[in-house]
Amino acid sequence: MENHTSAVEEFILLGFPIRQETEILLSVVLLCLYLLTFFSNMAILCIVYADGRLHTPMYFFLCNLSALDLFFTSVTVPKMLQNLISGDKSISFAGCMAQSYFYFFLGTVEFFLLTSMSYDRYAAICSPLHYPILMSSRVCTQMMMACWLGGFLSILFPTIMISRLSYCRSNVIDHFFCDSGPLLELSCTDTHLVELIDFMLSSLVILGSLTLMMISYVFIISTILRIPTNTGRNKAFSTCATHLTLVLMSCSISIFIYVTPSQKSTLEMHKIPAVLSSIVNPLLNPFIYTLRNDIVKKVLRETFSHSKALVFYSVGRLFLICAAPCRKRSVA
Repeated sequence: MENHTSAVEEFILLGFPIRQETEILLSVVLLCLYLLTFFSNMAILCIVYADGRLHTPMYFFLCNLSALDLFFTSVTVPKMLQNLISGDKSISFAGCMAQSYFYFFLGTVEFFLLTSMSYDRYAAICSPLHYPILMSSRVCTQMMMACWLGGFLSILFPTIMISRLSYCRSNVIDHFFCDSGPLLELSCTDTHLVELIDFMLSSLVILGSLTLMMISYVFIISTILRIPTNTGRNKAFSTCATHLTLVLMSCSISIFIYVTPSQKSTLEMHKIPAVLSSIVNPLLNPFIYTLRNDIVKKVLRETFSHSKALVFYSVGRLFLICAAPCRKRSVA
């Protein structure tokens, strides 16, 4: 493996081959999606922190998922917006390596986190009497630390290897962010070892997480089928089906992009799935996992009622303060 000795100091992110007018429209759409993702995930963090009824293992994991989605979408979207608005599509070598590392680091953590969440739902539904012991605050903290530490360590070595490659073919990356496949395509060094390590790690993380999640959901569904009332069974099925759909969509996209022996032959088809993975999924997660939950809806209604009452009270006080001098003049 050769050290990075090439003269490449920056890369050009080609993005999407569209006209300038379309780029402006795309930047507006991306900005709206990013702001919606940001505020919806921030709302979840604030609501769970402020309301004691939501201090449970499930919402502990959901808060981490919201924080993770905030970080994950912020890795690619702000730089993409800057490139679209300014027309300058360059990114420094160090910035590119950092973006690549954090993208895969946070993506790996999300798979570990979704696996932990599926186990939490398995423990809650299949072993409700043992749930407080199985998912104590200590266990939840340890699981979360394992998710973040596992993601950090698993991506570190491949990123170091990619950063030490020589890039002498071109500095134009045919993507909207520094994905590993397009980067390896630009290297004039032998990349077979790096590709093999990427493939093995991707297969282990994505397929391993998917297998564990599917096992959890099989047990969950078998338990739901034994619920005596149709209402309870239908509600549980609706929740599980929605969660499972999002999990399968996320896993299928990642499998299509990364669980292939060589990514170079399919690079042209990766952009749209990457948009779904890095922009659409973080937007859908808060609405599917949290904001449609009955308890969260109740908390939101109560918060809205309190806020409305506070606004009316503040406006009334302000009106009285402003009206006081007028009364004094009329009396005089």
